[in-house]
Order: sequence, then structure tokens, then C-alpha cells
Amino acid sequence: MSPSTYLRLPFSFDLQKLKNDLAIASQGKWISHFNTSAYERDWSCIPLRSVGGHVDHILPIESDQFADTFILERCTYFQEVIQQFACEKTSIRLMSLAAGGEIKEHRDAGACLEDGITRLHIPIQTSPDVLFRIDGEEVHFSAGNTWYLNASCLHGVRNPSPYARVHLMMDCITNPWLEKIFLENNWVAREKFAYEDPTIDDANVTRVIEMLLRSEHASAHTRAKQLQDIFETRNRASINTI
Repeated sequence: MSPSTYLRLPFSFDLQKLKNDLAIASQGKWISHFNTSAYERDWSCIPLRSVGGHVDHILPIESDQFADTFILERCTYFQEVIQQFACEKTSIRLMSLAAGGEIKEHRDAGACLEDGITRLHIPIQTSPDVLFRIDGEEVHFSAGNTWYLNASCLHGVRNPSPYARVHLMMDCITNPWLEKIFLENNWVAREKFAYEDPTIDDANVTRVIEMLLRSEHASAHTRAKQLQDIFETRNRASINTI
């Protein structure tokens, strides 16, 4: 049986209440995604939970300093929705993809259940025409329902509709409660890869690191350091077992 790349979870929410809180949150500023080469038209967000609770901080980086923003404090139904998930949350954002927009296919390393970050989507404003493409398969995430996307898979999304597509997106820390929910809904776990990417192994990792370090993008240098740390850890473990 092939590993699962996405899953509809057994949690559904009142769409009108979601839209009411979306209207409240939208009184704040939508912040365009920093990686402008990764999308067409506009892809933007409103942070509901972020590093330090800052409303201008949109990076879902690893940190133990995540806090709710004042925008979330005004959105009582969003709070109720979030509390339904018995796990720790890091970044929580409203994500909007403009009418006619496209997020190009990409991978988010480490953003999957097996690697510790379970990324959940609750569509608030969408259309049947809005389709994710996940490892070559097209799927629509229906409004008011809860969907998991294995973001370490190759994925992208197109919005050919005349309206912005808006999701409430939560990065959850994987725990036994989440794992139980997934198993009860026929989840098939993927094989774990040493470098969080099936195309990288001990034979080519140093070459990949060198390529990343030649890039001008800070994100590439961050990824290079992650790979270097994993490589050195694996080498130490190998030496210790000799």
C-alpha cells in the first residue's frame, strides 16, 4: 500500500462562523509571502499565532516562543476551532491565494506527521475549481472540513476561481493523540528518510550542501546547515558503533 500524501480528518466546522471570524481578522494587514518566485498573483497571510505573537512575523520557524497574536484574541470561533485539536501548535495563519493565482510545486522539508510537524488546513473560502496537486494527484480541499497535507511531498495549488482562496492553516506538533486520529482514519505512514528528502543520501549529501551554499538565498544556507548537522550526526553514530 502506498504512503498517504493527504487525509481528510473527522473534524468539520461551521462555515458561516469561520467566515465571520475571517472578516474580523481581515481588518488587519495581509502580508505577502516573502518568496515571490514561488507563486503567481498574490499569496499572503495573516498571523494568528507566531514567534513572539507578532502580527508582522510570518516565518513558521522552529522556536519555543510562539504566542497568539491580538488578532486571534478577537476571533472567538477560531479559538474554539483550534482548541478542538489536543496538541501543541506552533505557527497558525490565515493563508490567501488570490483569484487566478498559483503556488508553484515545491517541498517543505520536515513538514509532515512523521517528522514531527502535522500541517492542517481548514478551508474557509474556496471553490471546487481550486485544486492541490500532490505528488501528481489533484485533490480539492472542501470548505469547513479539516485536511492534512504531507508538505514534504511535491505539492502546489491553482486557484482559477474569481475569488481568493483562504485557509486556516495550523502547524501542530505530532503527538499520540494526533497519531491515533490518523491511524483510525486509515493513514499509511511513509518511510522516514535520513535527510528528510528521498533524493538525498550519504552518497550525494556533500554535493547537495555545496550547491546550496553557492545560492544567494538565506533559506538555501539554512537548509545546507541542516543537512550538514544530520550528516555529522550520522558520521558520529557510525564511528561509535565500530
